[in-house]
Amino acid sequence: MVDYSKWKDIEISDDEDETHPNIDTPSLFRWRHQARVERMEERKKEKQEHEQRKAENIRKLNATKKKIAEAPPDTTDLESLKKSLAELEQEEKTILKKEEELRKKDKTTPWNVDTISEPGFTKTVINTKPMRQKEENLTEEEKEARMKMFINENEKLLKKFGMLRKYDDSKLFLQQHSQLVCEETANYLVIWCINLEMEEKHELMAHVAHQTICMQFILELSKQLDVDPRACVGSFFARIQVAEKAYKDSFEDELEQFKTRIKKRAAEKIQEAIREQEEEEKKARLGPGGLDPVEVYEELPDELKKCFEAQDVPMLQATIAKMPEQEAIYYMKRCVDAGLWVPGKNDEEPTMKENSSQAGNDKADTEKEPIYSTTDDVD
Repeated sequence: MVDYSKWKDIEISDDEDETHPNIDTPSLFRWRHQARVERMEERKKEKQEHEQRKAENIRKLNATKKKIAEAPPDTTDLESLKKSLAELEQEEKTILKKEEELRKKDKTTPWNVDTISEPGFTKTVINTKPMRQKEENLTEEEKEARMKMFINENEKLLKKFGMLRKYDDSKLFLQQHSQLVCEETANYLVIWCINLEMEEKHELMAHVAHQTICMQFILELSKQLDVDPRACVGSFFARIQVAEKAYKDSFEDELEQFKTRIKKRAAEKIQEAIREQEEEEKKARLGPGGLDPVEVYEELPDELKKCFEAQDVPMLQATIAKMPEQEAIYYMKRCVDAGLWVPGKNDEEPTMKENSSQAGNDKADTEKEPIYSTTDDVD
């Protein structure tokens, strides 16, 4: 059966009843209409604030539960985390109670000409299934191949999104290019941020970081609501533009933490690159015996260093003759293995000039103490 009770209490139109002759009727009707519109706007705002509060509570609950699950049993923060969880659960009960009150208020609110005339059979269907194949079902090779294909197809669009500055522009851009609303975009932007920080483009990094957090918030919202990320674009930008303090503070806090992590990772990658370069240079200058000439030279006694610096073979021979036999053998063998000393051959020996030139190249390459070679045998 059809329930006709909802038709009993309907607000009359703003200009439907008769008024006193002394009253400015058009002004009265305008005032009535404005008052009703303002009431409807207040209700709409109240609902939006409630939804924002609910989403924020869900986010904090999930984050706190995750921290408790990952925290070591002996950590000092465990009690405070449990206390925070209890407070959030209590807040959740309050939110559910408020939601029920709003539902009852909607049910008892009289209809008016605007709400009656809304289309009753129009609906929006949002696909609750993810747009893309689940990450856990892919191998590492498949993930890498998919990421490369995604970048090849969308890199220009990704860079354009990363450079946008206004929320409205970002929202419209993602709605026009919905394929960008995915984990691959977030990953690309993270890598771009690291590269910009390594290039010391700090301001540009900070800007791209802001766009990265926007994308990550959209993806996180889709996980909380268990819907396709594309369906959360409008919702996220509506919330961030309303700028509710709790939601805005959460966004800014995550952004600052993200920039800190980017700076740390960029510094680590620079150090890794320096170490790799040093290792390559070390391998390139290893002597025939596999020893590093720089390290061997640094370990030589001062009197032997002076001989190599001066490229004075007689001085070297005299210095070796004064040293204990075992010590002299030890140092000269290391010099041969490092390429500091090249024993001569009877048929062909490089000249001192050739070896001096090579020593100069070694100095320029290593930016350390000069390393010299000679071709004479030491008896």
